[in-house]
Amino acid sequence: MKELAELFKSFFMIGAFTFGGGYAMLPMLEKEVVTKHKWATMEEISNYFAIGQCTPGIIAVNTATFVGYKQKKNIGGIIATLGVVTPSVIIILVLAGILDIIFEYQIVKSAFAGISVAVCALLVQALWKLAKSGVKDVYTAIVALMSAIVSVFLKLSPILIVVVTAIVTVCYKYIQSRVKGVNKQ
Repeated sequence: MKELAELFKSFFMIGAFTFGGGYAMLPMLEKEVVTKHKWATMEEISNYFAIGQCTPGIIAVNTATFVGYKQKKNIGGIIATLGVVTPSVIIILVLAGILDIIFEYQIVKSAFAGISVAVCALLVQALWKLAKSGVKDVYTAIVALMSAIVSVFLKLSPILIVVVTAIVTVCYKYIQSRVKGVNKQ
């Protein structure tokens, strides 16, 4: 029971004092999880981050779940996850309670307008980085362009687009490897 309380407390502190996303929590994870409690090695934390990027959800939540599960199986995963999300839930509930009141002020409206523009710029930057890392050749450029067109004009589900794109790419790569195999003979 003591270790469950420690899991909750440690991940509550990480959730409360980490701003800026999953990577910003790495120093706190190293201090709490690796150095202080020795619940995981730095290599394991790196692996959790890698897996966390490949799975749905927030890296911080995924990492907390992995560490908690390693310590106390399902209950540990649940407790660590609750610990890391509780501060955000509290902050959101407080903000939700006062948002209507503060949103009436012009300065707050202006601040949110500025934040919206900044977030848009950050999304464009992220899109550009993703495009640079994902578009490797003519085929991937065509897939990216077709996915964008289908998404914008047909308004299909992003999940459907991703699944269809994955299937088409697997088929394309399979056919490509078969053609290369025939050409070698």
